[in-house]
Amino acid sequence: MSDPQPQLDGAQALLMALERQGIEYIFGYSGGAALPIFDALETIKTKMKFVLVRHEQGATHMADGYARATGKPACVLVTSGPGAGNTISGIMTAHMDSVPMIVITGQQVTWMLGKDAFQEADIFGITMPLVKHSYLVKKTNDLPRVAKEAVHIATTGRPGPVLIDVPKDVSQSPFTGDLDPDMDLPGYNAGGPQPVHVEEVKAIAKALAKSRKPVILAGHGVMIAKAEEELFKLAVTLNIPVTTTLLGKGVFPETHPLSLGMLGMHGTAYANKAMVEADLIFNVGSRFDDRIIGQSAKFGQHATIVHVDIDPAEIGKMIRPDHRCIGDARQVLEELLKHVQPTDTSEWTAHLDGYKKKYPLHFKKYGGLKMQQVISELYEVTEGQAVITTDVGQHQMWAAQFYNFEHSWQWITSGGAGTMGFGFPAAIGAQFARPDATVVAIVGDGGFQMTSFELATAVIHKLPVKVIVLNNHYLGMVRQWQELFFEDRKSGVDLEGNPDFVKLAEAYGAAGFHIRRPADVGKVLRKAMEINDRPVLINAEVVKTDNVFPMIPAGKALEDMLIEPPKHKMEKPVGST
Repeated sequence: MSDPQPQLDGAQALLMALERQGIEYIFGYSGGAALPIFDALETIKTKMKFVLVRHEQGATHMADGYARATGKPACVLVTSGPGAGNTISGIMTAHMDSVPMIVITGQQVTWMLGKDAFQEADIFGITMPLVKHSYLVKKTNDLPRVAKEAVHIATTGRPGPVLIDVPKDVSQSPFTGDLDPDMDLPGYNAGGPQPVHVEEVKAIAKALAKSRKPVILAGHGVMIAKAEEELFKLAVTLNIPVTTTLLGKGVFPETHPLSLGMLGMHGTAYANKAMVEADLIFNVGSRFDDRIIGQSAKFGQHATIVHVDIDPAEIGKMIRPDHRCIGDARQVLEELLKHVQPTDTSEWTAHLDGYKKKYPLHFKKYGGLKMQQVISELYEVTEGQAVITTDVGQHQMWAAQFYNFEHSWQWITSGGAGTMGFGFPAAIGAQFARPDATVVAIVGDGGFQMTSFELATAVIHKLPVKVIVLNNHYLGMVRQWQELFFEDRKSGVDLEGNPDFVKLAEAYGAAGFHIRRPADVGKVLRKAMEINDRPVLINAEVVKTDNVFPMIPAGKALEDMLIEPPKHKMEKPVGST
């Protein structure tokens, strides 16, 4: 007679359910309320890999980087109270950028909820505006169903983070339910392909047929929908120039003659001029965020506006379109391709080619080491094939300008939230996701210091992540705004006291290099790329006070773009940096 199967507890059932849903990695930091789940990592043998981080924020950014490198969610596992609270920045980052993620937080026992028990926090309530959905699980047998629903919700429709708050008594009580239960999601209709409104698509096709100066604005939604092939076919068939949002970089090859690069606040001059002069703007998979439209009242004044998005809430939120279609980008583009005919846009594309020649992205190659040079030479050394993550600030914008992407899932950056500290842990997550890829984190000295302790995580796992610290000893983007709009009064931006980043890296067991001269950039980058058994940090001592151009001051229209430093005093901006 065979031995009876051992009784599962809730934590064990939860992990088994997550594995069934395809979760491969769990990034986390342990603590009391989550102990039953951490214990289950040892008592239940799954194929899932657990990565112990050094801070809960790092765990969320690693899960985020993993998802942006693969399109698949990873898990975050932390304890209650401050442990759960430390995930807020990462959850917000994923939510703003439509990134799938499962966040599991330990919680005080159910009979102490609301009584200010030790390390109790209402993480369900705290995160309500920041998640796609959240659960406070009060019955042990509900855990597998909740896990199944959470992954489904996080990955369908418009993706986003889902939080599961698990009281300690729920996770450690006996489990007597079904490990593969049916989902119970009344009212949630994003479970599969939705029918495309053909008449709306036909109306868009007619508008395209009439246009002589069209522009395609492609966003992150194209990548999420895996609609790159359909986008390329549409652009080439109709000979329409394509510009992308910051998060859309790579959905259309940026070396293609029809590419206008990125638009918006620090986009290319020719992309922004194209948007001003276009007679039709076809937005697919972008939410018309404030960084790309400038003044909403002036945006696309002379253009027919077309908006394709999977989220009905985005249609008309910022810009009221003339034509709309709610749906998955790939399905809509597939249908649209059935109804379009080539039109003559040769005069328009030639006109924009003239702008490319007149207003190229460039930088002065004298006067010290420039961030732009380091990024440009990195592009050459990696042949444009690296997975690039960034932090937030000047280096982020220059990376977007000077590293061209041919493919999706190559460019990982914080867009909507602008989260400092994101770049390095996101690179760790991306390297776990794609172990054979060259992954490079381009970070500033400010943002890197917010999560630099994750060097320990990268070293322990022998990840060959390359970290380039573009070190100008300032919070560079804020300093740029102070120079342009606040009469160069520097307040709270001088990073006096920066450590020796190479010594810091070596103290953790990583390799380290300095770059101080422009002539050394290529040589050091090539040497760094040859090291594949541990992380490598490169400290590049760049000029302190360079500024990013083109630039559209916050609250101004695209027509107000600055190509070079202004010669007159600028008024204080109304919008954010």
